Amino acid sequence: MSELQRFGETEEILEIEEVRPISTKSPQSPNPPPVGIIQTWFERKGWTPFPFQLETWNAYLAGQSGLIHAPTGMGKSYAAWLGPLIEWAMEHPEPQRWATMGPELLRVLWVTPLRALANDTANTLRAPVAELGLPWTVELRTGDTSSHVKQRQRTRLPSALVTTPESLSLLLSYPETRQQFRTLRSVVVDEWHELLGTKRGVQTELALARLRTWTLGLRIWGLSATLGNLDQALDVLLGGDDPQISQIFDGDDPALQSSQASCRSSKDDPQSAQSAQIQRQTTCAHPRSILISGEIEKEIRIDTLIPADIERFPWAGHLGAQLLPEVVRRVQGATTTLIFTNTRAQCEIWFQKIIDYVSEHAFELVGTVGLHHGSLDPDLRREVEARLRDGRLRCVVCTSSLDLGVDFAPVEQVIQVGSPKGIARLLQRAGRSGHQPGAVSRVLCVPTHAFELVEFAAARDALQRREIEARLPIEKPLDVLVQHLVTVALGGGFGEEELWREVRTTYAFRNLTEPEWRWALDFVTFGSEPLRAYEEYARVSQERGRYGVSSPQVAKRHRMSIGAITSDGMLKVKFQNGPSLGAVEESFASRLKPGDIFVFAGRPLELVRIKEMTVYVRKARRASGITPHWMGGRFPLSTQLADAVRLRLAAADAGVFDTPEMEAVRPLLALQLRWSRLPVPGELLIEQTRTREGHHLFLYPLAGRLVHEGLAALLAYRLSRSEPRTIGAFATDYGIELRSPTPFDLEEATWRAALSPEKLLDDVLDCLNQTEMARRQFRDIARIAGLVFSGYPGSQKTMRQLQSSSSVLYDVFSTYDPENELLRQARREVLDQQLDITRLRQTLEKLAEAKLVQVACRRLTPLAFPIYAEHLRQTEVSTESWEARIQRIVAQLEDEAE
Repeated sequence: MSELQRFGETEEILEIEEVRPISTKSPQSPNPPPVGIIQTWFERKGWTPFPFQLETWNAYLAGQSGLIHAPTGMGKSYAAWLGPLIEWAMEHPEPQRWATMGPELLRVLWVTPLRALANDTANTLRAPVAELGLPWTVELRTGDTSSHVKQRQRTRLPSALVTTPESLSLLLSYPETRQQFRTLRSVVVDEWHELLGTKRGVQTELALARLRTWTLGLRIWGLSATLGNLDQALDVLLGGDDPQISQIFDGDDPALQSSQASCRSSKDDPQSAQSAQIQRQTTCAHPRSILISGEIEKEIRIDTLIPADIERFPWAGHLGAQLLPEVVRRVQGATTTLIFTNTRAQCEIWFQKIIDYVSEHAFELVGTVGLHHGSLDPDLRREVEARLRDGRLRCVVCTSSLDLGVDFAPVEQVIQVGSPKGIARLLQRAGRSGHQPGAVSRVLCVPTHAFELVEFAAARDALQRREIEARLPIEKPLDVLVQHLVTVALGGGFGEEELWREVRTTYAFRNLTEPEWRWALDFVTFGSEPLRAYEEYARVSQERGRYGVSSPQVAKRHRMSIGAITSDGMLKVKFQNGPSLGAVEESFASRLKPGDIFVFAGRPLELVRIKEMTVYVRKARRASGITPHWMGGRFPLSTQLADAVRLRLAAADAGVFDTPEMEAVRPLLALQLRWSRLPVPGELLIEQTRTREGHHLFLYPLAGRLVHEGLAALLAYRLSRSEPRTIGAFATDYGIELRSPTPFDLEEATWRAALSPEKLLDDVLDCLNQTEMARRQFRDIARIAGLVFSGYPGSQKTMRQLQSSSSVLYDVFSTYDPENELLRQARREVLDQQLDITRLRQTLEKLAEAKLVQVACRRLTPLAFPIYAEHLRQTEVSTESWEARIQRIVAQLEDEAE
């Protein structure tokens, strides 16, 4: 019996061909022009290929891999897709015979980060295939694909398969996949910037490494619309080379010689054609790689909805509701509008407000407003997408579920509610309108907080300077590696040395040490020393030097658990006698009792009961109710946008108010200057004031919420250590509040010590409950690594059960295996992801050189008030409503400002 039989699920012996490289020598010259049928197809559409598209097709035909970077809507998909079609047409130069040919075997694998994109992507790819009469098939394989289609694909794959990272990994767990992939020529990873810097991205890296091992010379292309670190993104996408694999390439291949020559040259000469500037770069670490950037002039117009009256003491969320009538008026004036919000909860709230307003004041919009976010049922999302595409919807209120590559040509206007918190996000969303080459992209920004007007002006500045955020890759997430080892063991087994070399070709694991690799192997074979006695943790076995899986139960559980997406436990929301509406998090559902009203999927619902991880509901008789909240709902202010805001405030400090947004906030900033100062580069403004809650310090590093939260806890700890006192800490994107019942009387030397980057790690770990934070982080790591199982369909475990199981394992490892690599990873992720320790250190290093400006204020300033108000919302217990109290305080401050 073969090893593949022993460790696989199939009974027949699979004949795996010897791995051999794909020939990259085209029938014509190394850089041939596109064949006539593609040119004819473009002309029939009234299109002209952009130079970056021609560049991509030529690079593909020369056997290169690469990353395509161009603005949204400029044709990146066809740049990547038509190369394989051109190659096939060149191999079959008699079009009259195509109609008699059978369907082509698998040639292209198209990986997309969102299932919501898969259907639209498949339709985009099918268009030229159908119109050119090619014998190609394009199919989907995602979590939404029917079991019947998946079963058929187990025996025959289409010519092009559109899938997700999770579904690709699932395919790799079947032994027969290698045989089915024997004809694969290229892989395209769409929206690569969305995967980069995530564990799903690492999962994709490992899958690509497996495919590169199976098919030497495989061409891999990534598509990215908005990214700041393109060279690094290319390196992560393509990985490194295994020297034993590299030797197989033909040394006199013209494409290889050409790319090596490019590495030796200092830089390529930029080419310009029409309004495009094509920049080509070759990364010397990957002699077959190329970075193609189509910097084509695309006009992006950013306007802001300026309120008639700007309050000098703003508070979050208050301003947006006032602008609702004007937002609806703008919707009435456009054919189609996408209204982007930053969170699913905000999406639900704005949709309901618009629906209520439309029903009374804009009857012509009744029935033409839709809702779209990631927690809605896929059928509901697809219905909204279809109605938007064919023009039946005038407006859709949505989240990032619609700001990626779905091509909605009818969209005329994009509205952004609240600050986008990042330059790349605003650019991506703006590109949803005018999502065609040559069209103007417009975005109308709606502030929910007066200070967001400064952010909008700053974002426009940063866009003009092309200051786009980078996505930093994750390195050595061993939970993802452990999962991949079991996947590969299921997919036919592996030898230790061969997989060790393969894994180290990925960027994420290029520095994986031998002890870490040995630990990962031991972990999948017996689960570490404390778990050696428990058979359920011995998922992989070794026989005659080959690792595999022999247990059908292990295979079933693992395939159901593949993936690196983590969230709070999700419960399906379903009508008692009707369709599913989507999902809410368990933490929200657990607070509900029968009869409670909540608003979800754009409608008020009454809870009937919760049974077997399903929330059964019926239509509520009254319209009002609470709105669900989802984990990870808030975006922190990015470094680039924070720096741009700082520059805008410096200009205001110098009397420059040269945009409509800055002119609108002039009264607010003028009052801030009258009562205090403005935070400007090179200074740290520290305001001290007193209210009935006690004594307050307000600091404005302008480094974003994540850094401010860590810095606030650190300062409270260090200041209370230097002088025993009780200090409460709170942080927002704009600043930090420290509160104490006793006065602060701090010398500059005390501040310098408190703001020092020295002993940062030790003090952060001391001041925070790092053990409990790591325990919570370990839950997600344990699930990805396969230590805990979420359950079978219909009998899933609750999040409380999963937390309990992972907590027991955390305690066991802490006591009996304190050097366990997953424990180390949990602690590292807390520092990197929850505390952003690297950026916190950088901020402290800047503050160490900054001038400290301490101002004693008689009252709350315009910049301090929103921090104080938000802190009050989360901590104050009073018979007086929060909103009523805030309005009363605002009235008092306004009186003092007159």
